[in-house]
Amino acid sequence: MLITHDTRCSLDAVVDLVNTAPEDDTAVDGLPDVPALQNFVRRHDMSDVGVLSEFDLSAVRKIRGRFAGIFAAPDARTAAGMINELVAAAGTTPRLTDHDGYDWHVHYFAPGASVADHLAADCGMALAFFVVAGEQERLRRCEAPDCRRAFVDLSRNRSRRYCDSRTCGNRLHVAAYRARRKEAAG
Repeated sequence: MLITHDTRCSLDAVVDLVNTAPEDDTAVDGLPDVPALQNFVRRHDMSDVGVLSEFDLSAVRKIRGRFAGIFAAPDARTAAGMINELVAAAGTTPRLTDHDGYDWHVHYFAPGASVADHLAADCGMALAFFVVAGEQERLRRCEAPDCRRAFVDLSRNRSRRYCDSRTCGNRLHVAAYRARRKEAAG
């Protein structure tokens, strides 16, 4: 599956956005305030984003939940319906652009769109490409028992199981190794 630079940027943004949501009532929200949202926008080099407000923060948190639902969708038909609703509500307006030193690419958000509509349109379309390609199962959650972070499995054979092999994957492999050694020592 060919993933263009702008699609990859949108995938990174949507994964990062979904992973800012608290896992439960005791966890801290990764987007607690407008400065955190400003940092998110800056970190993802989002263009055409004006001054952010509490209204923007609230709107981004709402679409964050909708994106989380797409990662949890049981099948492509369900994911497609959710993506269609999200992208349609954003007032998607595809247009070619070559800003900031990047070659021609497509933005799906309308000029002057809110940051929430910007995310809904561009990230929604990035996820749509996976459904169209029959690759919806690549939108995953970490299989580590104490981690449910979202990620997009871009491995060649669709075998990635953990959000980060150096943390979650390695931790589980070390625990399994220690358990085997303990059992062998009797």
